[in-house]
Amino acid sequence: MFDKILIANRGEIACRIMRTARRLGIATVAVFSEADRNALHLQLADEVIGIGPAASRESYLSIDAIVNACLRTGATAVHPGYGFLAENAEFCERLEGEGITFIGPNAGSIRALGDKIAAKALARGAGVSVIPGSDVVPQDEDAACRIAAELGYPVMLKAAAGGGGKGLRAARDEVQLREAFVACRSEARNSFGDDRVFVEKLIDEPRHIEFQVLGDSFGSAVHLWERDCSIQRRHQKIIEEAPAPCLDQSSRDAMGAQAVALVKAARYESAGTVEFVVDKDGSFYFLEINTRIQVEHPVTEMITGIDLVEAMIRIAAGEPLLFSQEDIRCDGSAIECRINAEDPFHNFLPSMGRLVRYIPPRESEGRVRVDTGVAEGDMISPYYDPMIAKVITHDATREGAVAMMRRALDEFVVRGIQTNIAFQAALLRHARFIAGDYHTGFMAEEYPSGFNAADMPHVDKSLLVAVAAFVHRSRIDRQASVSGQLEGHELKVSEEWTVVCSGERCPVTVRPVTGGYVVIDAEHSSEIVTSWRLGEPLMCGTCNGRPFCIQVEHVGQMYRLTHGGTQADVRVMTARTTELLLRMPAKPERDLSRFLLSPMPGLVTLLDVEEGQTVRVGERLLVIEAMKMENVLRADRDCVVDRLLVKPGDSIAVGQRIMEFR
Repeated sequence: MFDKILIANRGEIACRIMRTARRLGIATVAVFSEADRNALHLQLADEVIGIGPAASRESYLSIDAIVNACLRTGATAVHPGYGFLAENAEFCERLEGEGITFIGPNAGSIRALGDKIAAKALARGAGVSVIPGSDVVPQDEDAACRIAAELGYPVMLKAAAGGGGKGLRAARDEVQLREAFVACRSEARNSFGDDRVFVEKLIDEPRHIEFQVLGDSFGSAVHLWERDCSIQRRHQKIIEEAPAPCLDQSSRDAMGAQAVALVKAARYESAGTVEFVVDKDGSFYFLEINTRIQVEHPVTEMITGIDLVEAMIRIAAGEPLLFSQEDIRCDGSAIECRINAEDPFHNFLPSMGRLVRYIPPRESEGRVRVDTGVAEGDMISPYYDPMIAKVITHDATREGAVAMMRRALDEFVVRGIQTNIAFQAALLRHARFIAGDYHTGFMAEEYPSGFNAADMPHVDKSLLVAVAAFVHRSRIDRQASVSGQLEGHELKVSEEWTVVCSGERCPVTVRPVTGGYVVIDAEHSSEIVTSWRLGEPLMCGTCNGRPFCIQVEHVGQMYRLTHGGTQADVRVMTARTTELLLRMPAKPERDLSRFLLSPMPGLVTLLDVEEGQTVRVGERLLVIEAMKMENVLRADRDCVVDRLLVKPGDSIAVGQRIMEFR
């Protein structure tokens, strides 16, 4: 076993690897860029070493920097996590040349299986079902059209060295194919330095099912059941679950057997993932194999009880697998939600800033798990992936795991940045998700115009009213208990209040009872019992004996309540105050139509216009880089640029004025 390993990664996966290493008695080395100088993963490591500037290409993607860090610290092995250099064969070879073990497959496996064309040929030879398509790489549009005509439309163009949804285009006719061919080759060349693409038959309404596999250096291989990762946005996974609700046992066994056959044929040694697509008729086809640990690996760990990072370390150290296929159980159901720093109500634009409050859900052994790489007070920077945490729940049934996830998301307190928690909460209450009736086109079908407040699930309004009244009465009671009040002018506590929620007035009576208050309105009587104290951001308790968990924030004269992903600003006041408030004239909003406002925080990398220039609708104005993504802002009408308020290289905030028009 290794004495010291270096984790060539950051964030939650670095923290997660360190937990297993510590349990195995292995010392760990954390690397960091300038942007991560105060990151959480550094606090968990036994040793830390800087590797360069904030830009990932000069730090986490720098093979020289990582290898030098190993040599300086004496680390004898490297775990790459996922992303960055995890599937880089050159990195693996450099480490091997220095006598350092790569905790993952060898360079030959990475190179062979990372090429989709070669992997598909290997799969076919191993008896694995593959998507109908051509193994010939078309050299031009005409060749691609001939292949597509033989297969029959619709077809899919794929980059041979693709990943992460890049170099991927669908075409339903020849016109679309010609456009897609040019775009696909260009994107593949820019993303992977390899412009080879191939043509496959398009599978309509596919489910994305992947099998976790392990292989050792002694020829043994097993699968650890499957994960359903079909709910995706722009080919990026959102929610993953295990086992897949769509598979029957015979399909599960057949896919698992093919996954193991492919691992043995490839002489694969480490953890990996064999990915399949399943069509609406239940037929399945090999998609690709990922030669690394996956983001969603915790759901597999929850249903099997097997630590996949430990298995990777032991295999890399030359140990055989400690279990056979018959030893691997599939216990209950597990679900994972990825919590990203992005705003779902504004087209999922990246959100950056300081985590003013950060309270993850309470963890429970075998039931609720939170993998995170940040802590309260940390800055979410524009340089890296927007994922800040993963929440994983496990229960005997899928219904139980879903219910547990809903509560966990209710408990997740994040202030200072926007997150996709509200969106995740909505998905967990969607009828199609509850029924397990979804495929990779789910997002396009259910949210064709994006996600907005109207898509939020119904939340019990009476509960929000009762909680707001409870919180307000608690505040008034505390104010009334303050000593030194002028005699004869003491604060008098009323039991009659008006709650204004979603524009509706609801008169209530609030009376104290043992352990809390009872709130009575025209239709309900809600007895709330809780140990919550004023100022705490999370109220958990019971309402008429039923458990609930609501986030509470005092904002000005309002109470901001968050429950089930829905946020409501609620006022509680006397009847007279409510009447006067309704008579107040609305404050007119400032006219900002002459300004272009930044929709996100980020870095201005390109400015395409100058003062006095006439621009037409759709014309590019500037480019903002945020979280590894380039975001192009275009003119939404014909106009003239009057003033430029930023310049290339400037860091900008959400809502900041970028330019003024006339």
